[in-house]
Amino acid sequence: MAARTCSCSCKIGPSILNGDLSCLADECNRLLQCGADYLHLDVMDGHFVPNLTFGAPLVKCLRKKVPNAFFDMHMMVANPEKWVDDMAGAGADQYTFHLEATDKPMELIQQIKKAGMKVGIGIKPGTPVTDVLPYVEHVNMVLIMTVEPGFGGQSFMADMMPKIEFLRQKYRELDIEVDGGVGTSTVDVAAKAGANMIVSGSAIMKSDNPRQVIALLRERAEKWLRGHGEAER
Repeated sequence: MAARTCSCSCKIGPSILNGDLSCLADECNRLLQCGADYLHLDVMDGHFVPNLTFGAPLVKCLRKKVPNAFFDMHMMVANPEKWVDDMAGAGADQYTFHLEATDKPMELIQQIKKAGMKVGIGIKPGTPVTDVLPYVEHVNMVLIMTVEPGFGGQSFMADMMPKIEFLRQKYRELDIEVDGGVGTSTVDVAAKAGANMIVSGSAIMKSDNPRQVIALLRERAEKWLRGHGEAER
């Protein structure tokens, strides 16, 4: 099993886009109090994906009200190079761009590092995992999308798990994030494959007890990442 070779810690990152946008700072602080390890912020520009969300001004406001959270920016944008400095200035901690959105990924990676942020690189379901290999050694995290980015209400794509397994077998200490349709019914599949950063939206945000959901996601993921999942199921 790929997950047995993972030496990474499990991290649960709620997707705040599923929260109440009219009181987002309160939502963020509530999630942290409920045990979230980091916050996943989806930035969509209406070009790389059809939807439009928010940009650096909102992130800057959130940073003032949520000073201690780790902000993982999921940049579903065209020309991701344009927004690096703005996001760094707004207080972002990790800048996760899509490989499909840039012609010069290495230059972008260096730009992000120079701006003082960690680097994440994501791939859409249709992108072969081998396309990301030249950059793995230069980034902090690889994001495997388990839905098509920018579209809500999609089902978790279990056929993306071989991508995670492939990466985990090659990189024991790499943070591998999974995003899209992840909840209590799908976290086992993702963690078994080797994902250690679990992004979950509606499963957490629409729950009456988000603390319980976060704890359950962590418990199930950690079992697989420690190599005990099969025995305890």
